[in-house]
Amino acid sequence: MTEKELLNIVSEIEDKKNDQIDLKKIFLNYRNNWYWFAIASLLLVSLAFLYLRYTTPQYAITSKLLIKDDTKGPDLGSNTVFSDLGIFNSSKNVLNEIEVLKSQVLMEHVLQDLSLYCSYFLEGTIKDQEIYGRELPIRMVVTNLDSTAYEKELVIRLANNKSFQLGELNEDGDITKWEKYSFGEEIARTYGVFSVLALTDILRVKEEKKNISVHFNDIPKLAQAYNKKIEIELVNEDAAILVISLESAIAAKGKDVINKLIEEYNKEDVEDKNQIAANTVKFIDERLDYIASDLTGVEKNVEEFKRENELTDVSSEASMYLEEATDYNKQLAELEIKIDVLNSVEPYLNKPDNQYALIPGSVSISDPTLQEPITQFNELILQRQRLLRTLPEENPLVQNLSEQLSNLRANINQNLKNVKESLEIKKRNIDASSRRFSSRIEQVPTMQRKLMEISRQQGIKEKLYLYLLQKQEEANLSLAASVSNSRIIDPATASNDPVSPKKGLIYAFALFMGLAIPVGGIYLRDITDDKVRSKKEVEKNTRTPILGEVPHSFSSSQLVVTEKSREPIAEVFRLIRNNLNFMAVGNKNKVLLVTSGMQGEGKTFFSINLGASLALIGKKVLIMDFDLRKPNVLKSLELSENKGITDYITADKAYIDDYLILLNKFPNFFVISSGTIPPNPNELMTSEKVGLLIEKLREKFDYIIIDTAPVGLVADALSLAPYIDSTIYMVRYNTTYKSQLEVVDDLHRNKKLKNAVIVLNDKKERAKINTYGYYSQDTNK
Repeated sequence: MTEKELLNIVSEIEDKKNDQIDLKKIFLNYRNNWYWFAIASLLLVSLAFLYLRYTTPQYAITSKLLIKDDTKGPDLGSNTVFSDLGIFNSSKNVLNEIEVLKSQVLMEHVLQDLSLYCSYFLEGTIKDQEIYGRELPIRMVVTNLDSTAYEKELVIRLANNKSFQLGELNEDGDITKWEKYSFGEEIARTYGVFSVLALTDILRVKEEKKNISVHFNDIPKLAQAYNKKIEIELVNEDAAILVISLESAIAAKGKDVINKLIEEYNKEDVEDKNQIAANTVKFIDERLDYIASDLTGVEKNVEEFKRENELTDVSSEASMYLEEATDYNKQLAELEIKIDVLNSVEPYLNKPDNQYALIPGSVSISDPTLQEPITQFNELILQRQRLLRTLPEENPLVQNLSEQLSNLRANINQNLKNVKESLEIKKRNIDASSRRFSSRIEQVPTMQRKLMEISRQQGIKEKLYLYLLQKQEEANLSLAASVSNSRIIDPATASNDPVSPKKGLIYAFALFMGLAIPVGGIYLRDITDDKVRSKKEVEKNTRTPILGEVPHSFSSSQLVVTEKSREPIAEVFRLIRNNLNFMAVGNKNKVLLVTSGMQGEGKTFFSINLGASLALIGKKVLIMDFDLRKPNVLKSLELSENKGITDYITADKAYIDDYLILLNKFPNFFVISSGTIPPNPNELMTSEKVGLLIEKLREKFDYIIIDTAPVGLVADALSLAPYIDSTIYMVRYNTTYKSQLEVVDDLHRNKKLKNAVIVLNDKKERAKINTYGYYSQDTNK
């Protein structure tokens, strides 16, 4: 296996390891931002408190109403007048009644009856409080209102028990003018006429020195608003009980609205019934007058007819003839029925499909010549059917029964014919006798028939007259005892506690949002953050080894590593100094190139303090300021400008010792500046003298630290690649972009710079000092 394949395998393993969710890291990330959770929770809970403090609570008002529904049960309140004729029946359908209860007109009647033409508000510090009912110190009686009144807001200031001051608010919310009036005095304005009455609670409001605001209500719009808020539902599908509910800021007002709604509904229902009953009474009275007149006329006709024809009684002989004729007609009807029955049985019996079917009993025919064979035939049919359940049709027993049935059917057919002929003969004889009696009846005097016709009309009129008299009494009783088809089960009651806003839910939601918003904000910050924030992010985005982490420096000086320094940052540089021995893996590690992805990542700071750390152990160290574009070493060390690298390279003859600057605090720590800034730094760095310069310096120093330009911006650092032993790439927390890690990863993977390692700079967590005074790093952060 090649080295490249091995590196790929190691890289894949590390990728999988880095892709795993580090719950501990996530927890520590949120824990480190605990103050955001505290601030957000406190702020949102405070907002919830203010919301609950100044939000008007809503109370739930409910009532139950029974509707006598024809689909849910008997209608006990229906109008029973003419119920025997199937007309004027009254019943209720629950779904229809729900729509009636939610009608616009009904709600307008409710609001008008409650005199809700005005809403009253008591002046408050932050918001005005609506008052109603017993809390009202005054009441406004509206005589007439124009539509422009709904845009007005009046303010009443109580002066004493007899007078008050009235003002109007303009568009800016200021009172235009105060005018004094007496209670009960009619006030005429362009938008309406009204008066103000004083109630019992006026002294309390006067003592509190609070003004009362009055808003005029548009009744149709207010009715629409209430209809949207009110809810009417069935208790369940099998019951005709309605639950009427409403949420209101004032419990007493909500109860009054619901109770008045039910009252108006019942009132209109009774009025509808009374209207039906009244119309019924009127109809009956008219019919009675008409029928009474007809009945009087018929009775007079009977009287005149008998007087003219000198008749006192009906002929007994005519009565006898009529009775005989009636008896003959009855006998003829019975014979017709019997003949029809025989005519229906005969085709049924001869139908092929009914060969083995039971013969229906002969209705109204008691002739034994038919009844006995039919009974015997049906018994044989049933016996044959029982045999066929266990025996085949070819069985001799079954065949025997079939033959008997065939013979019996023929016998029955013959008997049917005989009986029918006998009945026909009897019918002809009776018909002849009937015609004989009819001719006798025709001989009855014509005046007798006319008298019977007149008497029949008299009887009809009398029965109808008596029937209408009875219904007249029932209608009058129904009118007097009309009741609504509904019954209040539970009157309107208000909940003891507000249903909204819900304090517990509001506080819970505020606390939840106080935690959720910081979580979301931190998560959004993390996923949108394009800068390096932790060591884990560096390890995830590059395989370049990490040499160490440099904590944040709180010193104003760039040189923090001194002989007597015991600060944690100085200990870090000593730790990094020791790690340098492992970088070259046994090779010389004298020339160290320090670079980064961009300016401001601490190359110069690190180079100076690393060199000081090496100088403290007796090493001869040189810092070369090879940032020929923006040199910064001399400035950081507070040294004056001096000839440097560019001057040496461009000089025809120069001595290197003339360019070296010795630091006063360190006997073996030298610096060489960049020198004069050249117009072509990249071409200058590719000069052969650069390599010769570094080779000469290798002989004079133990360590050479080259502070060069950012490799992510220019190619200057890459020009020095042939002359260096190791590369230190600076990554600064909260400054270096994550995308710049690709630069060092490319340098490491493709070995563009030798032995590239990373130093993480400006770690904000303070380093820890154990009980022995040694520096230790918290690698979990």
